[in-house]
Amino acid sequence: MAGVHFTFNNFKALLELNIGIAQRLDENRAESFTLLYCDFDEIATQSITDSLATALRQSDSIAHYDTDYFFVLPYTDKYGAEVVKQIFEDIFERDIPYFMISYPVDGENANDLLEMLQDSVSTFLKKDLDYLDRFLEEKV
Repeated sequence: MAGVHFTFNNFKALLELNIGIAQRLDENRAESFTLLYCDFDEIATQSITDSLATALRQSDSIAHYDTDYFFVLPYTDKYGAEVVKQIFEDIFERDIPYFMISYPVDGENANDLLEMLQDSVSTFLKKDLDYLDRFLEEKV
């Protein structure tokens, strides 16, 4: 199965790991990775699991909280993340509420990225991701 699954408790550490790798390897500081958020509400868990193998690469990371899925897509810009989201929509034959942010364009550290994601999803999708607050309260 493509993509590596992480527990949601390790979500912030996953972001920090990808930031560290990007800082070490990406000298031009382009969009080093994109974080794709998808709301898979009303989609069967088994269907989601099956679709991950089709849409993701071995280098992609996954964490989820209930039906909210977060995909860390290394060396992927927002256009590439849009392609992944479109694959999900084709598989599920429905529109998927989503938002994406990229490092370092949308934030220089994990807290910045999480705040941007939380604020953007609240503004554009009218959905609260209040459960991310626990990561924002942690020291970096």
